[in-house]
Formats: sequence, C-alpha cells, structure tokens
Amino acid sequence: MPNPSTHRRSGSGTSPANTSGWSAWSDAWTRHVPILTGREDLSVTVAPDAAGGAAACFYPDARRIEIDATHIGDPDITDPYRAGHKRLVPTAYGLLVHEAAHATHSLWTTPPNTPPVVAAVADMLEESRVENRQRGRRRGDRKWLRHTITTLLDPGDAPVDDAWHAGNLAALLLARVDARIVTAKDIKGVRAAVTAVLGRKRLWQLRDVWREAHRVDDDDAASMIGLAWRWCHILGIDPLRRPTPPEVDTGEFAGQLAQALADYLARATGQTVTEYNASRKRYSAPAGWIHREPTEMERAAARHLAARLRRARTHQAEPDKRLSPTPPGRLRTRHAITAQAQIAAGAMPTASPWQRRAQLPPPKPNLNLGIIVDASFSMLPYTAPMSSAGWILAHAARSNQAVTTMIGFGSDVTLLVPPHRHPTHVLELGLGGGSTAFTDAVKLADQLLHLRQPGRLRMLAVVSDGELPDIDPAQRLITTLHRAGCPVLWLRPADLSGHTFADTTTLLVDDPIQAIEAIADAAVFALEHA
Repeated sequence: MPNPSTHRRSGSGTSPANTSGWSAWSDAWTRHVPILTGREDLSVTVAPDAAGGAAACFYPDARRIEIDATHIGDPDITDPYRAGHKRLVPTAYGLLVHEAAHATHSLWTTPPNTPPVVAAVADMLEESRVENRQRGRRRGDRKWLRHTITTLLDPGDAPVDDAWHAGNLAALLLARVDARIVTAKDIKGVRAAVTAVLGRKRLWQLRDVWREAHRVDDDDAASMIGLAWRWCHILGIDPLRRPTPPEVDTGEFAGQLAQALADYLARATGQTVTEYNASRKRYSAPAGWIHREPTEMERAAARHLAARLRRARTHQAEPDKRLSPTPPGRLRTRHAITAQAQIAAGAMPTASPWQRRAQLPPPKPNLNLGIIVDASFSMLPYTAPMSSAGWILAHAARSNQAVTTMIGFGSDVTLLVPPHRHPTHVLELGLGGGSTAFTDAVKLADQLLHLRQPGRLRMLAVVSDGELPDIDPAQRLITTLHRAGCPVLWLRPADLSGHTFADTTTLLVDDPIQAIEAIADAAVFALEHA
C-alpha cells in the first residue's frame, strides 16, 4: 500500500526537469497559498512529474509544495490568476488545499527509533486529522478536499483482505466521515467491507483512535505516536516483533476491500468499475509507443474470426419455442386477451398470442477472454504479431457477445486493449525489460473480466516463455483461476526454454501466427461447447 507519508517528505526533493509552460501556475499558486495556510514563506511548484511520483507533496524543510501537472492537463486550460479557475481544475486545486493543510497543521515529526509500522499508522491518521483542521479553519475547502480522494486513493491500497489493509482503509476513508470530508452514505459499501474483515468491535475501537487523533494538537508528536501504537495493538500487531508493515502476498487476488474501494472511486468519477479500472493512469501505454492504422489483412482477419465466433454460437440448433403475434402455432389465451385489450385501448399490441416449435440456436453465455503477453526482451518476435492480435480479437468480439482485453507485462503492466472497446488504431507493444509484473497483469485481467466469478464463460490466454522471477505466487494465482472454473491456456515459444505451470493447458508454438491461431481456436471451441 502506498505510504501516506509520501505526501509529506523530509529533505528538499528534486526539482522537476520539465517546467516549461507551467511557470504561471507556479507563480499564481505561490501567491495564493498564504490564503490557504496563513504562511508567507511557502512556494508552490506545478510541473509534470513533480511531487516525486505522488499526486502532490509537501517538503517541510524546503517549505515547498509540489503538484503533478498531470491533474491539470494543459497549462492553457484556464488563467490561474483568476479566482474562478479552481472550478475547471477541482482535483488539482484540491491537492493544493490538501498539501496546504499539511503545511499548516503537520507540525510534528516522527521521533527517532520509531518502528516503521507505527510511523506508517501515524502518517495515515494524519491524513484525516489535517483535513479536519483545514475544514475547521476554512469550511469552504471541504468541497475541494473531496476531489482529492479519488486521486490519493487507489484500489491497489487494499490488495488483500486482512486486518492491516482493512485498518488502513478505515484510517484513510472512514475517518474522513468523522472529519466531515465525505459522508457516511458515500462510503457505505467500504464500511461494510471493512466491518466484514475486522468485525464491529475492532472497528469501533479504531474509530475511537482516529476520533482522538482529530483532537490532537498540531505539534504533539507523542500523542500521535501513542495512538499509532494503540492502533497496532487493536489489529494484533506487535511493533517490537514485527517492526515493518506486513508484506502483501502477491500470490493472492484482491478481495472485497479492493472491490468496495473500486466501487466507491468509480461512482465518484461517474464511471462503471470496469471503465474506472481501465482508465487508471498506472496502466496506460508509454508516450513513445506507436499507434498505427490497421492493415487490410488485419481487417480481413477480424471479419473471418467474427464469422467463426458467430458460427460457434449458432452451429447446433436445438428444439425450442418461438413466440409470434400471428399463427400458425398454439394459441396462448391469456396473451391473446392482452393483445385484444391493447388494440381496444388504441395501443400498439406487444403481446405474442401464438407459440410454435422451432429449431433455434441454444442460448450461449458471453465469452470473457483475457490475453496476457510477455513484453520482456526474449519475446521480441511476438510483440508485433500479438499487438495485431489484440486489435483483431477486439473487433471480432464486437458483434458476438464477447469481451476481450489484452495486457502486456514486463517491468510494468500496460493495458493494450481495454474491455468493451473497439480501438480504431493498433497499439504496437513495446519491450518492457524484465517480467516482474506478471502477477499484476493477472490481477488486472481478473478485475476487468471477473475471471473468478461463476455464471459466465471465461478464459485466460498467456503468451510467455514462463521465465518469471515470482514462480510460486504466479502458480497460486493460476491455481485459483483454475479452481474457479477459468481455464488458462499457456502458449510457450518452442525455441525458448521456460517453466511449465500446473493447472494450465500448455502448448509449444513455433511462431507468433501459431499462437494467434491457438487463441482463436480455443475461443471458438469454448463457445461451441458452452
């Protein structure tokens, strides 16, 4: 989980390399920040990639606030010197208010030799405490602080359902209800998930802690650290025996905590959960990756595969009953009366009085197909063909009640083709170095396609040599999918050595085209036998 202390850092930080075009914003907000803080010694830097990887950050030693300009977009979107500009950039302005709250009220520092787990809890409690104080001084800042929640929080903040992460979620979100930043109605689902993990008794004990933290003086480090120790004891953590925050098991899927948080953040941004997960910046392609027009061969391949999927859904007709407004067939008296009543009332008849036997294609479930592609250097021959395959599969699925997504993994995860999208251009997959992000790619595919949920036709295809640094966690994720009824097709280059995972159907392929054909064949076979 990202440590909230990243929003309040020691040292002077490193000035962003690219500040071109943003000097007006930095100057305007430096002039404005004394109104928010009452301090005349602060400066504000607005630039792309400012804040050291966070959305925003306060450096007490340098007396500087940094805001990542990504949350503004274009420097010409509005005039930052005008008072009304904040309505056009509410999230970025909310980040400025949040850091101003730290600059004004975070006047304590963690004592030396404090166990890291205790320091982490104290910093989490500090988030809602300073916002509560800022709202108390300037009641109008509440609406701007609400905009920061969707930026400062992420479903990845609750990767597993354990007491530690449930407590973190309580400190970062539920505590903001008592700080009067969000409402109890807003986080109803999150509260239910946290209660399911912690139990009511422990949650009420934690609530007493964060309420007491809201009353702590701005410079009272001893009280904040004492409350953090108490928090750890409530969760059953002994900082003397386990001084660091608990590590996440990467071989475990996210649970109800992450789902509840994603639901909340999606509603806050006016999106569905799938749209929200697909739009998260951390999965976007690097700026240097190429978008190109699909070739005529790719268009023909998409049409051919669409026809195959269509035949797979309808290839075997079965006896069924078809409703009709006209004979022949068996008259259904009740529906005939309904049709006559509709006609008498001058309405268009919608009832179907007649029923006849017919040979109809059986109803088929929707196909959810995830493709994960290895973008490490050893897989270079497969990058271009698999980029093409992502576009072909997305367009073939468009008219066949199927949902596909393609994800690339190397050192990071890249969402190449989001679900329910029909890309106009082919995104060329670039090489991503190593292969450390496989488990993250599997978890993203599960989030987007609900691969562990029964009641739908699901399949995951992986194109990789299997040489992963995290074999055991990866195997546990695959086994979980297998036991949930989601088959895993693993396509491994025949000319590369690699690891063979259990609970998969592993095929050795001689070239990328054979891998694409194997995925298409598996999709058709799954539909035919659904």
